[in-house]
Amino acid sequence: MAKKPNKTYVDENPKTMMLIKSAFGSMKSFKLLPISNDCPYVECLFSPSERIMVVISKFMKNSYHMVPKLDDNGDEVNVKGKPRANGKKVKEERRAMDTCSEHYVVTEEEIREMVKMFAVNPDALDLDEFFLVENGMVGTDTAKDTGIIIA
Repeated sequence: MAKKPNKTYVDENPKTMMLIKSAFGSMKSFKLLPISNDCPYVECLFSPSERIMVVISKFMKNSYHMVPKLDDNGDEVNVKGKPRANGKKVKEERRAMDTCSEHYVVTEEEIREMVKMFAVNPDALDLDEFFLVENGMVGTDTAKDTGIIIA
């Protein structure tokens, strides 16, 4: 007889994240934060300028990144002479490192579905404010600042 696999919390209840208001740069946004160790994601961030959700997974992958070159004391090594073509004034080297996998959810429908699927509080925010009107700067009242009349 085949042994049944152990079910995890996520198998029983996929709602392992909490929906909160946030800022992305200087714009109003929202994000999903994990509330359980069984959650497969580190966080989900909504980019209001691009209208996409960035999903950062717990699954690690090996990829190359440019990092500052360090001397024997652990200090960054400065470039001699002119800055590099990219404007940086420190030497860099290419290193393989483990990083979290990123995924991009690009349609409004799929973003809303993901919030409903994973958030314990999917109705905590009105997502229309992020999709229907131009997203305002943090700390401003978008309706008041743009002259929109709300009845």
